[in-house]
Amino acid sequence: MPNEPAVPLLNVQIDGVWHQFPKGTRVIEACEQVGIFVPRYCYHKKLSSPGNCRMCLIEMGFPRLGPDRKPELGADGKPIINWMPRPQICCAQDVAEGMAVRTDSPLVKECQRGVLEFLLINHPLDCPICDQAGECPLQEFSVDYGNSQSRFLENKVKKPKAVQLGPRVTLDDERCILCSRCIRFCQEIAHDDVLGFVDRGSHTVLTAHPGRSLDNNYSLNTVDICPVGALTSTDFRFKMRVWFLKETKSICTSCATGCNTVIGTREDVIYRQTPRENDHVNSSWMCDFGRLNYKYLEAPDRLLEPQIRSEGRLVPADWPTAIGQAALQLKQFAGSEIAIVASGRMTNEELWLTTQLANSLGVKRIDIVPRRGKADHILLSKDRNPNTNGARLILGSSSAPGAKLLSIASAVRSGAIKALVILKENAMHLGLSVEELGQMPALIVMNTLPNEATQNATVVLPACGFAEKRGSMVNGKGRLQRLNRAVRPPGNARDDWEILRDLLQATGGGNSLHSIEEVFRRISETVPQFGGLSLSKIGDAGVHILQIEELPPTQPQDQKAIEEAIEIQTRRRAVHEQVHEARARVGASSIEREAAPPR
Repeated sequence: MPNEPAVPLLNVQIDGVWHQFPKGTRVIEACEQVGIFVPRYCYHKKLSSPGNCRMCLIEMGFPRLGPDRKPELGADGKPIINWMPRPQICCAQDVAEGMAVRTDSPLVKECQRGVLEFLLINHPLDCPICDQAGECPLQEFSVDYGNSQSRFLENKVKKPKAVQLGPRVTLDDERCILCSRCIRFCQEIAHDDVLGFVDRGSHTVLTAHPGRSLDNNYSLNTVDICPVGALTSTDFRFKMRVWFLKETKSICTSCATGCNTVIGTREDVIYRQTPRENDHVNSSWMCDFGRLNYKYLEAPDRLLEPQIRSEGRLVPADWPTAIGQAALQLKQFAGSEIAIVASGRMTNEELWLTTQLANSLGVKRIDIVPRRGKADHILLSKDRNPNTNGARLILGSSSAPGAKLLSIASAVRSGAIKALVILKENAMHLGLSVEELGQMPALIVMNTLPNEATQNATVVLPACGFAEKRGSMVNGKGRLQRLNRAVRPPGNARDDWEILRDLLQATGGGNSLHSIEEVFRRISETVPQFGGLSLSKIGDAGVHILQIEELPPTQPQDQKAIEEAIEIQTRRRAVHEQVHEARARVGASSIEREAAPPR
């Protein structure tokens, strides 16, 4: 706020050098700001500081005061420091005027060695089989700050192993160092006070409260912040060494929040998806719903080859044939006889090419399918489409998303619509039956997974999933963010923007575009909110381009009708979903199955 008073700056000496920090800065953060790392376990900058691991012990002092109650100055003109006789923790202490800190004195180093020796007394030396190996602060700090050998000769205390704290989190309690990060996360961030310590001394263990389970939608964040291998992801456990993973910065596409993520892959297989810090979007967290929403990319019934309808059945074809056939079918009809159902899951680049295709064909009936769910007031948005705002900006529609769907469905039934283009959606969401779709002269489908509508398509175009392509999206708060390619698409599936570009060119809609950067440049030239930007300028943290408070709601009567149509379609495919789930990976959680995109 413009009228807020300025935060006073305090003078603090760190390792002999004076610096200034805003009032309220924690000492451990002040050290980090000047490039001095203080080891820590219980401290996490997004959580409260209990100060119970003692790893961040430092020497602390304050200026010596003379008879006039003013600091005494040394020969260098700086205050003479009275050092406290005992070391102090720096994670729970705010900076103060004249404070002095030593982070590398002999006393500090001795404290660090002592704390690590105590932590390792009962900790099992099972690094070769521990999932945390390779990204374990206990492993790293024992080398950097600890002793090379232990003086402990007694037997280690044995604690429970492979304890299921919840459907997605497994606990190896003998590795726990009692930092309490997981407990504080559940209390302060997830608002689900489910974890706690029981028993005393060396026999203290972490557990869920009686009759409770760690089953909230943010449970896997406890695995991320666990500094040792005590809490592990049941899904990722024992599957891959972290040093073999290629890490790709991207975003989650499961809802409009657009959490920033890191996708861990090896040899075109996704092994995990973890949150990437962005204070403008998701802080340091992400929900389990979005985190596990990548398994469908490896579905056994994934669309892998272009197909065209020949003699009443779908047969494989090469890409030029499929694109040519789709263009030929579309050019047979006037623009008033064609409708396009796009998706709020498409990138800005794909949506722009869709508008160019619509303009080329003279199509006026174009819309996206709205998706709504229950928001949790933490990260999960009620808008389950990741790019509704991008669709609003690029499609240029003044009506709410989904407002045209019922009129499109009605026109299909009446025969006014003779060609339907379905992009990354299920035509059944319009309330159309399989029989009604089967009577259409042209049904062009572009998707990653088959659905009931696919079997009646005249042309099927296999596309990419979110982790297999590049592009940009605008999240629910108007922030433009990048989607990056982590794995290659399977089979002959192609990038969505390339499919749309080729289809646009085949219908006579313009010159070829050679890169997705060129597509984004065209967007920046035609959509004011994107002006002056490029894919590279978006950066890893994104750019805020749109001031928006709430997404416009779908018209109530249309929304109710759309929801009823989707419910009917859901019941129709119940048997198909049961078969698909039976073939899914063993141990897939309920949220993992829920996270799979509607077909």
